[in-house]
Amino acid sequence: MKVYTFEIFPKQWAMVQDNLASTYSQRIRGDKSENLELAIAYYQKALRVYTFDAFPYEWAQTQHNLAIAYTNRIKGDKAQNIEDAITCSHQALRVYAIKAFPHEWARTQSSLGSAYRNRIKGEKAQNLELAIACFQESLKVRTIDSSPVDWAITQNHLANAYCDRIKGEKAQNLEQGIAYYQEALRIYTFNAFPQDWAELQNNLATAHIERIKGEKAENLEQAIACCQEAMKVYTFEAFPLDWVNTQNNFANAYLHRIRGDKAENLEQAIAYSQETMKVYTFEAFPYGWAQTQNNLGFAYFQRVKEDKAENLEKAIVYLQESLKIYTFDAFPFEWARTQSNLGTAYVQKIRGDKADNLEQAIVCLQESLKVYTFEAFPFEWAITQSNLAVAYRNRIRGDKANNLEQTIDCLRKTMKVCTFEAFPEKWATAQNNLANAYSDRIIGERAQNLEWAIAYYQESLKVYTIEAFPYEWASTQNNLGIAYCKRIKGDKFENLEWAIVYYQESLKVYTIDAFPREWARTQSNLGNASYIIGGEQAIACFQEALKVYTFEAFPGQTHLKLS
Repeated sequence: MKVYTFEIFPKQWAMVQDNLASTYSQRIRGDKSENLELAIAYYQKALRVYTFDAFPYEWAQTQHNLAIAYTNRIKGDKAQNIEDAITCSHQALRVYAIKAFPHEWARTQSSLGSAYRNRIKGEKAQNLELAIACFQESLKVRTIDSSPVDWAITQNHLANAYCDRIKGEKAQNLEQGIAYYQEALRIYTFNAFPQDWAELQNNLATAHIERIKGEKAENLEQAIACCQEAMKVYTFEAFPLDWVNTQNNFANAYLHRIRGDKAENLEQAIAYSQETMKVYTFEAFPYGWAQTQNNLGFAYFQRVKEDKAENLEKAIVYLQESLKIYTFDAFPFEWARTQSNLGTAYVQKIRGDKADNLEQAIVCLQESLKVYTFEAFPFEWAITQSNLAVAYRNRIRGDKANNLEQTIDCLRKTMKVCTFEAFPEKWATAQNNLANAYSDRIIGERAQNLEWAIAYYQESLKVYTIEAFPYEWASTQNNLGIAYCKRIKGDKFENLEWAIVYYQESLKVYTIDAFPREWARTQSNLGNASYIIGGEQAIACFQEALKVYTFEAFPGQTHLKLS
């Protein structure tokens, strides 16, 4: 066997280094992170010979390959890895001109686009615009007729970028993303390209989870179906990293699922998230591990089964764990998202001092606004304003009247972004929360505030239908019942009759088996309304409520009142 040494056969030696690097870069066996480290090391060795002056083509090719390796790198600082990838791609373009090397030029534009899409440094919105521009540039060469596979790759990349896009209308960006994924499926069929087909199914799942247009419930069913399709290829043994991404999508889809039993959907979400930790360990995949901690925190926050107080404690622990990786400097966006989720969890926290919990919630939510600015992340900014509104409405410290004015102000900020047309579900949430705030408002005329509350609740029902959002619909029915009980304008007896109708409507969804706490609360409210008008069913309603509100479980609720 001939041995090529650096001193005697430098070009052949460099070629061997380059081939070794490519092999390690694509290697399936062994530790993925270590394989990529070896690939980078071998590419850098090749550059000892492949200089810009002596071997410009080979130098550019190695720069391009290094860019891909840095983009995929697991070890080292993620932000710096992506900066290195961008630098290498720009270096390659010193040689790869569109006229001289059209194929290589297009390939490098595509790699550069991927790096900009994943970039942490710089402004996120602008990075995504640069990514889209690079991908569209590559399509000058990569046509469906001349380069069908490369064309499909670029369609997939464009779809990813549009799904992440911040500029432009969010709903339309997601539609554009889905359209690009579906275009890519013209080439990536299950039989011809099973792995690429599975990747597209997984990407389509992500897009449908986030989709704004169309029926939300159907979008989530479509996401689950896409995940199931991806699993035909992505087994744990053959493709552990792709398998774990699919498990993550399953978790997100079940977390938000509308159809089926809500409690069971959340158990499924938790189970899928826990499955991801077979691959996403703190040591091997710190970013993925942190993502799972965040998802588990969000799932436990919403969990219906088991003890609510304990679920919220677990949610907070998981979210705090994710901050071991999601630091402000390394991952500002993810850090802000976790701060926002923590804030929401502290609002609901049962254990500890309630006043302290709400102050902590406000601190966390305000922290997230260091990153979530109106200019940079308008949607996330709006959602954080919505969460702050809930915290201020429930706040114990400070002036109550002022806290409610803060609530209203935050919700009006939310609606600058979350309009009925752009984000109907978030708009409905804001309408509902505004109604809650006006129902409690101290400043202004009490009678008029209650009229505003009723109007906002009814507005939210334009989106919150029993078919599309049964839980939210039922919650709004209950809230309308409370508002009519408090109503000053109109005939008092008639208002109470309306309140009873709304409470009874909410019980179409709030059953003792599916939502015991909500069912008991509504029975209590029904009892109160019936008692005021002298209805015979008041005692029966209170007795029903006490099936859940036992002295041991809810000592404070055995003295029933509107809730």
